[in-house]
Amino acid sequence: MQKLILLMVALQTLSLAEAQKPRARDLGIPFEGTPGKYNAITDVKGVEVGHSTIISGDGKSVRGKGPVRTGVTAVFPRGKAFNPVYANWYSLNGNGEMTGTTWITESGFLETPIMITNTNSVGVVRDAVLKWYVDTDWYKEGGWYTYPVVAETYDGSLNDIYGFHVKEKHVLEAINNASSGPVKEGNVGGGTGMLTLGYKGGIGTASRVVAIGDSTYTLGVLVQSNFGGKRNLTIAGVPVGKELISMEGQAYTNPPLSSYYKEGDGSIIVVVATDAPLLPYQLKRIAQRVALGIGLVGGRGSNGSGDIFIAFSTANPQAFNRKETVKVNALPNGQMNALFDATVQAVEESIINAMVAAETMEGFNGHKAFALPQDKVIEILKKHNRIK
Repeated sequence: MQKLILLMVALQTLSLAEAQKPRARDLGIPFEGTPGKYNAITDVKGVEVGHSTIISGDGKSVRGKGPVRTGVTAVFPRGKAFNPVYANWYSLNGNGEMTGTTWITESGFLETPIMITNTNSVGVVRDAVLKWYVDTDWYKEGGWYTYPVVAETYDGSLNDIYGFHVKEKHVLEAINNASSGPVKEGNVGGGTGMLTLGYKGGIGTASRVVAIGDSTYTLGVLVQSNFGGKRNLTIAGVPVGKELISMEGQAYTNPPLSSYYKEGDGSIIVVVATDAPLLPYQLKRIAQRVALGIGLVGGRGSNGSGDIFIAFSTANPQAFNRKETVKVNALPNGQMNALFDATVQAVEESIINAMVAAETMEGFNGHKAFALPQDKVIEILKKHNRIK
């Protein structure tokens, strides 16, 4: 009995330590805006996030066996219930994929969860989600069909990406793990094998609370970050990447992905959620502002980068109706500036959160992506009077 109690205490301590894993703000990095309770996309009521992380093997690459460094992330706008949300999307640079977006443009609604994985697993994730719809009677009325939204970034510098290790069970695990509350960041889910601005990247999230007139709204962001070159890394307005190169030399975190690879290639998927009452055309405006947040940390929308963003609103829960005319609320365009600011701020912080949470990871053939050197970053920011 005593051993059982000690084990339970150890597990609770481990869980608490994981929950308290330092984030960018904990290092003293300054950001604009006021975050929500969890400083996460799940601060928007109803939003749930789940991960399935696949890490196995080490050493030499053997196609189909590993090493494996990949996964799946699921984002549900209104939990696990069919209740479409107004949505829209935008691509800064289209060297990537997000399925189902043509119907979002046409209809104005997102009817499904948003799934994020690696480049070569989009198909299996899409098929697994469709099967899940059938098995769970997602639509609650037979015969209806829609298009799963599945996005990707490339993890082939660490992961045996041509081994096709993501399976239906991993998709279901990400779905079943989806919940509200704190969101795991860094080397998890679809972000497991990703790199960012010369260092290990992955999943990151942040939120902002804004007052507009007499109302208060929340806007949250989740990123799967896998883009950019070290020389452009900027934190809190400081050219941290250039100074880190001076400190560390030009040693890069991973070898070129292919003969076509150029520094700065990669991708970033960004999901923006808000409870502000926005219509689809207004959510397009929000999605377009994502690029400004990426630019603040050093993203350039490189030719080889898939920079694709989706935004949705959880307001107007009765908006989707196939038979009757409905009335909806909408924020005036003239009152959207606070949400534009919130989008830029939360995207910037989400990316840095992903880098701070990510840990050094070795993939196949000794390829290694190093964690952001937090002590050196703090030293540089203090030098520039951004941290006291």
